[in-house]
Amino acid sequence: MSEPQIMGIDIGGTKCAVSQLVDGRVVESTRIATAAFEPTFAALCTGVRALRDPDRPLRMGVSCGGPLDGRRGTITAPPNLHESWHGIAIVERLTTAFGGQATLMNDANACALAEWKFGAGQGVANMIFLTSGTGFGAGLILDGRLYEGTTGDAGEVGHVRLAPTGPVGYGKAGSVEGFCSGGGIARLARLRLASSPAAAAAPWRDDSVEITGQRLAHAAEAGDAFAQSIMAEAGQKLGAAVSLLIDLFNPERIVIGGFYPKSRHLLDPAMYPVIDDEALPSPRAVCQIVPAALGETIGSHGAVAAALYVLESTPVTPSSPPSAT
Repeated sequence: MSEPQIMGIDIGGTKCAVSQLVDGRVVESTRIATAAFEPTFAALCTGVRALRDPDRPLRMGVSCGGPLDGRRGTITAPPNLHESWHGIAIVERLTTAFGGQATLMNDANACALAEWKFGAGQGVANMIFLTSGTGFGAGLILDGRLYEGTTGDAGEVGHVRLAPTGPVGYGKAGSVEGFCSGGGIARLARLRLASSPAAAAAPWRDDSVEITGQRLAHAAEAGDAFAQSIMAEAGQKLGAAVSLLIDLFNPERIVIGGFYPKSRHLLDPAMYPVIDDEALPSPRAVCQIVPAALGETIGSHGAVAAALYVLESTPVTPSSPPSAT
């Protein structure tokens, strides 16, 4: 029997991509803007069809933001996708169109596998990957395996509340996602402007100028005091979130992706003092905190890694419950 063809489909809030594994490397072949489900799915199918080798069994991995139902292969209601995606049985749609087998995985888990297999998490048994893009989540590699929890929702650290008030993320004011995601940092800036009219001068008070995390980072690098204060506050909150994870899971390495790798020089000075103050000394001493290594292709690597992980894993059959006595 020929080796399976490993393909990945990354579904993100702003872009989607199709990729495949070629000689041990992830090669991205199609990248499109995310729109409503039907036209986006049609474009993804075109990308898959262009790569499909009919002589090889097909294994597809699908990486998508949660919440989702990985066991049923259904995208439920991710806040960063148009509502036309909600309730879509994406695994069934793909296998009906192309045959083979497909796996749907939360993007944080898929990206954790990607960094563990291909990137900055190689060589460790206990690793946490943090997303920090449109949303914020965590993927947990514990004792050399992906930990997904009872319903597949483990690692939703973005939903954890850090403060009673603050920018809204994951539907909750003051959450980790509200303070620490790329989108959350922009919302934090708008919140601080609204609550403190004297907090910043032009151009931040110009309603025609869109405030984004990237723009804030560039302004902070250029010496803008308001932007620097926002990055410092986000760094402090990121430090609080990382401290919780160090104490809870005692990882060897925490890999942070998304917004962090390009902005770590703005976040680290405020993040590390919080970690050093808050985390238990022994777990803190053995934990490295590093930027993700896979850059803009991490989603595609994650989708492929999800397919590989399921292919390489041996299913465990639950034992029968003991008889009542």
